[in-house]
Amino acid sequence: MSLSGAAQAAVTVLGWPGGSEETALRATADAYNAQEGVAEEDKVELLFFNREGFYDKLQADMAAGSDAFDINLLATYTIGRYAPYMEPIDLGEAATTTFGESILSTMQFEGQQYGVPTDLSAHFMYFRKDLIDALLADDAAKAKFTEIAQEHLGKALEPKDPDSWTWDDWAATALYFTQSINPDSPVRYGTVLQLKNLLFNMMVFQSLPRSYGADWQDETGNITVDSEAYRTGLELYKTLYDAGASPRDSLSYEYPETNAAFGAGQAATALQWNAAAGELTDPEVSPAVADVVGIVAPPAGPEARADHIHGLGLGLNKNAKNKEGALKFLQWLATEEAALTYARAGGSPALAPEVVAKLAEERPDLVQLGEFASAYGYVMNGGTSENAFPVYELQAREFTAYWSGQQDLDTTLANTKAGMEELLK
Repeated sequence: MSLSGAAQAAVTVLGWPGGSEETALRATADAYNAQEGVAEEDKVELLFFNREGFYDKLQADMAAGSDAFDINLLATYTIGRYAPYMEPIDLGEAATTTFGESILSTMQFEGQQYGVPTDLSAHFMYFRKDLIDALLADDAAKAKFTEIAQEHLGKALEPKDPDSWTWDDWAATALYFTQSINPDSPVRYGTVLQLKNLLFNMMVFQSLPRSYGADWQDETGNITVDSEAYRTGLELYKTLYDAGASPRDSLSYEYPETNAAFGAGQAATALQWNAAAGELTDPEVSPAVADVVGIVAPPAGPEARADHIHGLGLGLNKNAKNKEGALKFLQWLATEEAALTYARAGGSPALAPEVVAKLAEERPDLVQLGEFASAYGYVMNGGTSENAFPVYELQAREFTAYWSGQQDLDTTLANTKAGMEELLK
């Protein structure tokens, strides 16, 4: 889909479609438009299209000089790709107070500010506190857990508090809470895997191999994806999928399907984007689980505990028709008032400590987001390159083929390595 024919409003903002980011942006734009003093010609209208192929479509339109939008989405990993088609912006002193220098830097390229950091993306391990508490209090259940872990993983593991999980502990928990394996499980599935051939699902997955020491390339540029770390992670996912610990149609799952399954009370655990916290803990949205959702950082591997992070933001299209109005909205978006509005509507901004403290009771997930990102956040070597997204697309194609049984692991990693050598040369 080209945006060249899109309707031009006073200030048109191309946002990230679906999920809490869209919901929060809609609420924040409404708040901006309702303010006294915002002229009709400066009011904001939002534009969205599908997630799949989003960044390629955006680049094609920007490279063609599209003026169908004044403000566009950008991510930490795409700023270098889009900077030639955007204008640096001055967000004013309020931005530093709202976000802090380190968060503002996620939207900077070659020393210039290109966007307002609206969301920090990382991953949480969501789990059912009621189910885990019951398991840890039942000796017979614990014995059954160990039996299942031995049978499926070859390890006589015992149940643990989720904040102490290794990936094997999580896998054993997922197997135990799968009804086809354990008929006494109160939920149908132990987890919900995001296995669709989609680049964002690779970001969810890769914290597993990363915690085993994986990277994309070493310091000299050699591609290191064909490693024991990646083999371990890929095999563990396939073990869970083949055992039925995740729904059979998980090969078509991404963010919304995972939220739907976990939120409906069908699964005991889910490794999911932090943006889901607001929905999964909201009694009106997820009444089946809202009161019993626990959140911890992703499990640990032998090398580390790791959590993929990147930032989303909004910046100024070089070909914008209403640059003055667009800049007014971007500068307001960087104020504390706007950031708190965005957060209260379900967004996930990374805020300065004194600002996030004002949301600690209503949005404890934002406090956790800052803590987890600081302690466990990582970026793969090569993960900010011009071809970072094509690398994720390559991995999605190859890894999904392995998980679905279309090709073996050796072929998968050989194909991935060859493709990454071409993309990252």
